[in-house]
Amino acid sequence: LVAETRPRLDRMLAHGTTTVEIKTGYGLNVQDELKQLAVIRRLQEESPATLVPTFLGAHAIPAEYKDRADEYVELVVEKMLPAVAEQDNPPRFCDVFCEEGAFSLEQSRRVLEAAQALGFGLKIHVDEFKPLGGTRLAVELGAASADHLVCTPPDEIEMLAKSDTVAVALPGTPFGLGHHEYTPARDLIEAGGAVALATDCNPGTCWCESMQFMIALACRYMRTTPAEAISAATINAAHAVGLGGEVGSLEPGKRADVLILDIPSYPHLGYRFGTNQVQTVITGGQVI
Repeated sequence: LVAETRPRLDRMLAHGTTTVEIKTGYGLNVQDELKQLAVIRRLQEESPATLVPTFLGAHAIPAEYKDRADEYVELVVEKMLPAVAEQDNPPRFCDVFCEEGAFSLEQSRRVLEAAQALGFGLKIHVDEFKPLGGTRLAVELGAASADHLVCTPPDEIEMLAKSDTVAVALPGTPFGLGHHEYTPARDLIEAGGAVALATDCNPGTCWCESMQFMIALACRYMRTTPAEAISAATINAAHAVGLGGEVGSLEPGKRADVLILDIPSYPHLGYRFGTNQVQTVITGGQVI
């Protein structure tokens, strides 16, 4: 798994991403979820990037638990979460996919409350296809971020914007699926919310390692300005993974993660797409 994942991480670095949240959720049993966390730890030893592991055991309902989702939630809560919490350097966050066909609002609450009791920070996938009230739950529980937010109702947009929960837009996913609806970033920003951008790089819906392309998509389909999209991809994204005080901007005392771009001005990050504009990547003050 390390050999399979490292090239993808290297491509992300080459395109300018120096901090990467990596979620589990492709094992869906105790042994394989722990194995994925071990792979993340190994990658952190080998990579100059800063990696943020997130436990996403409640990513999907395994085939063997078809029509028995509550039993799988029981496994996540009673077995997986305690086993993950006992690991050396356990992940910072626990996530859950609150969506029709995945986990209900009640099931998502159970997973997140159990995770919170064990000391995990919280994240939630919500409103990608159908709103179930997960955004409201994220705000109620003080989640660090709520991700996707494609079809979030207006009242929950207002609630989210007034909270400390970061709204994470993943425009590569609807693009990859051929959908026409994107996160309403303009509404969130005008309501006073903090919007972050991420690739959602995954083998199912968005095999894209380029944050530059996400910035271009945000400017076109989410109605952000180039400056707003760049802030979303840097400082807001850093806060979404709990590292706003360490990375995400060029300030004294922060990690020296710097990109040198081969463009005449910053709006070209939103203007151009499909090519890599990064000339040099510096992480922790070291050129890589």
